[in-house]
Amino acid sequence: MALASQRQEFILATVREQGTVRLADLVKRLGVTAVTVRRDVTILADRGLVLRVHGGVTLPYRGQGADERAARGALVHGRPPEQAFVGMVVPTVEYYWPAVIQGAQSAVAAAGGRLALRASAYDAAQDRRQVAGLLDRGIRTLLVAPTNTGEAGQDLLRWLGSLKVPVTLVERLPPPSLPTLPLDAATTAHDLGAGLALRHLVTLGHRRIAFVTARFSPTTQALREGWRETIAVLGLPSHEGLAHEVPPYGSSGWAEAYDATLRRCREAGATALFVHSDSEAIGLMERAHENGLSVPDDLAVISYDDEVAAASDPPLTAVRPPKHRLGALAAEMALARISDPIERPVHRVQLWPTLVIRASCGGGEDQRRATGGPLITGD
Repeated sequence: MALASQRQEFILATVREQGTVRLADLVKRLGVTAVTVRRDVTILADRGLVLRVHGGVTLPYRGQGADERAARGALVHGRPPEQAFVGMVVPTVEYYWPAVIQGAQSAVAAAGGRLALRASAYDAAQDRRQVAGLLDRGIRTLLVAPTNTGEAGQDLLRWLGSLKVPVTLVERLPPPSLPTLPLDAATTAHDLGAGLALRHLVTLGHRRIAFVTARFSPTTQALREGWRETIAVLGLPSHEGLAHEVPPYGSSGWAEAYDATLRRCREAGATALFVHSDSEAIGLMERAHENGLSVPDDLAVISYDDEVAAASDPPLTAVRPPKHRLGALAAEMALARISDPIERPVHRVQLWPTLVIRASCGGGEDQRRATGGPLITGD
């Protein structure tokens, strides 16, 4: 059977007939290499037609037996896990993630468990090594923010989906090419957060709103997509040339780079900035003042993060992602999966950010309350 489609049809037919088939048996019956069989099985599994198990393949959506329940460490149905040992792998323990980690820690501690943390530097191979290290430590469930792009990211997600301990993704989702990967996930609607910012600026009369960022991350990508989608949905004029990347605030040459960005934004007719994140927004307002521009009269500014936005001068309007709650929710989902690994359906939960209104946008109280989304006035 030289054709991949013929081999895959044979594998499907064999699994339908026998329920579970060992990969070694498929290699013998097909007369091909183990690599070829694994590739065919991966394609079928990615399409949701079969399910990879240790050393074999089975039909998806089959009930799990007592042995597998025991292997996954199930406790008495419906009862909270006692002394749960939870592993967590995040890309960094700095920017953005500390509050998420603290939220997870609080939820695990409240359940009488323990959290073990590792960082992986946005690298799929390191993600896998760190997860493997936690598995060796005997963790019962796993929270992970893995690299989920490219071939390495997809291979990592497939591996996470095959583990004997339950896995909950944090701020990550499987790509559309893995539509039936049974992994729980807790995420933030960052694109909606960008929409909240732009809609508020539009209610204040702004029609050209630049997007400025100092880093590339999955959050940045989602914010950029939300910025573009909201521009299109609201029918705003073309924002071509209004997306800019600047060096981190305070780094070498930052002031000159910010001056140049402000100049390009003004030349393109931008009257407002949506900035990722607080520190860069503070730096841009500082340079705007040095160049004779008033915030918010000449230039309105909204940041995404709200970690230090309230301390800026003037205080920054900001979109606040629910970091602490996200970490707590992800941990609660992971603990619930330990208690009920069989009947509980896959959960994909998305939290909304909040728009916090301060002085950097201007506008009266009536305008502030016209955004149509979650907001807090001052704080």
